Amino acid sequence: MKTSKTLAAFAALAQETRLAVFRLLVKTGPEELSAGDIARRLDVHAATLSSHLAQLERADLLKSRRVHRHIYYGVDYEGARELIAFLTEDCCQGHPEICGPAFGHVPRNPTVFT
Repeated sequence: MKTSKTLAAFAALAQETRLAVFRLLVKTGPEELSAGDIARRLDVHAATLSSHLAQLERADLLKSRRVHRHIYYGVDYEGARELIAFLTEDCCQGHPEICGPAFGHVPRNPTVFT
């Protein structure tokens, strides 16, 4: 993962609403939520939410799909995985399992960084 992409992901997550959206969708798993559902669950105005969703999507942390007039959002697991792998790549001299369960379960995929 390039540094600029990592910085975009951190910038996207460095705001309370965007972090809440990302965490909500991570908890939801592979099921996508409509923008309206996200707004209701987080008690955020739809107009405000759309810019937050767009920034998370530009940072490759969310992906969207349109079905008629509704847009559904889910986690971009590849982008999230790349961010986590980037952060833990050099952990414990290349052995993240030493750091404990929070880091030890992250799969390393060397092709992601080529």
